[in-house]
Amino acid sequence: MKTRTYDLLVIGGGINGAGIARDAAGRGLSVLLVERDDLAAHTSSWSTKLIHGGLRYLEHFDFRLVAEALAEREVLLHAAPHIIEPLLFVLPHEPHLRPKWMIRAGLFLYDRLGGRMTLPKSFATRLDGGRYGAGLKPRFRSGFVYADARVDDARLVVLNAIDARARGAAIRVRTALEGARREGGLWRATLASRDGSTSEVSARALVNAAGPWVADVLGKVSGAPVGARVRHVKGSHIVVPRVHPEDHAYILQNADKRIVFVIPYQDRYSLIGTTDVPVDDYAHPSISAEETDYLLELVNAYLDRPLAQRDIVWTYSGVRPLYDDGALDPSAITRDYVLKVDAQAPAAADGGRAPLLSVFGGKITTYRKLAEAALLELRPFFPAMKGAWTATAQLPGGDLPRGDRAAWLVDLCRRYPALDAELLRALAKRHGTRAPAILGDAGKAADLGEDFGAQLTEREVSHLVGDEWAQSAEDVLWRRTKCGLPMSAAQRARVAAHLGS
Repeated sequence: MKTRTYDLLVIGGGINGAGIARDAAGRGLSVLLVERDDLAAHTSSWSTKLIHGGLRYLEHFDFRLVAEALAEREVLLHAAPHIIEPLLFVLPHEPHLRPKWMIRAGLFLYDRLGGRMTLPKSFATRLDGGRYGAGLKPRFRSGFVYADARVDDARLVVLNAIDARARGAAIRVRTALEGARREGGLWRATLASRDGSTSEVSARALVNAAGPWVADVLGKVSGAPVGARVRHVKGSHIVVPRVHPEDHAYILQNADKRIVFVIPYQDRYSLIGTTDVPVDDYAHPSISAEETDYLLELVNAYLDRPLAQRDIVWTYSGVRPLYDDGALDPSAITRDYVLKVDAQAPAAADGGRAPLLSVFGGKITTYRKLAEAALLELRPFFPAMKGAWTATAQLPGGDLPRGDRAAWLVDLCRRYPALDAELLRALAKRHGTRAPAILGDAGKAADLGEDFGAQLTEREVSHLVGDEWAQSAEDVLWRRTKCGLPMSAAQRARVAAHLGS
């Protein structure tokens, strides 16, 4: 680490940093990614967990963003079918909020903007007396159904990092950028580990993908422009026991023109969110009483069985680092990404000198296209770099036979007949075709070591630590898996004791 010169030093282990590292490594560049905390420790694990075009963005005329996101939805469904799956959304009609003709027109565009789609087209439906009205008040008699997809967001980050490593990238977590300066046509960066040690590395280009901390990183880079235009917007979610037994989600309209999703989550729960609240303190976001009341009031206007504060089993909040486009309404700020290359680093015949690329905004659905765009910006500095490749490449574990999750689970149960089917289902959803590498030659449950509960075993924890950079109970329970949610406090404590965290 102290002597090697990398082509790319990527700061930030969220979805954008991991996506850029993966893409660059696959193009033949030498890459080092550093993350001061854990992979996906911040914004990228606190999303609404959707791969979607963003139906509401049509009202803001963000047609290019919606079209790109819808096309990416198809790419990602193919790339990672074990952690990304189609999901139907039901939009109950509220005549005083949006007329039917407007919704039909929006859904017509939504079905077609992204090009050829494999998901079903939207349609109108009766809600009263049918499954699409499950859990709603009887007054909702009609609505619309359309398709999008949901994702295990933190695992998407980890899978990109795994693939980046497989292609030669180095990944260092719990490693912060202390400072960087240009010297002799290279970046000289000082990195600090959690144990207090520091090291210096050199890189031909620096990528600032620090998310909410993008401006902070610029402040540590000597000679970098500091006029970063970023708006910090907090989005909060609540999780409650499942509000209806069907498999579809709801997209609910509010009088303020915002929408809130109610999504089946982890089998037993419903995920409700999100809010849009401008914040200045973005280091440790948490849901406010006002946000909780907002979400409860909105869903209770639709649900037949009202929810109360006591029904909430978990909450989480994340801060979206949006590019400041001047919009006054936080919900109207563009979710599109903006890439800025330091003007002090012009391209030259020899590849130029020490460019700095900073990433602003973006959404999880378009992370792969963002990475392609970032490498396109850097191409003048790396003329020998290979071309784009990720559009048809699957992520680790995503090569399911015919992309069929159910068939893969059947095959896994056939291979391991003595193991619990629910345990195998959990492993298949998290790891796809990599699950047998964890199970090995296990012939009975005892071969997997301690059972921590919620289908989490000692064998999988060892894999997450040894192969996926997990170190703490939080890494394991809330990012690499979501086992922390159904576990008891005693079970979570047992995992923490096992990991010494």
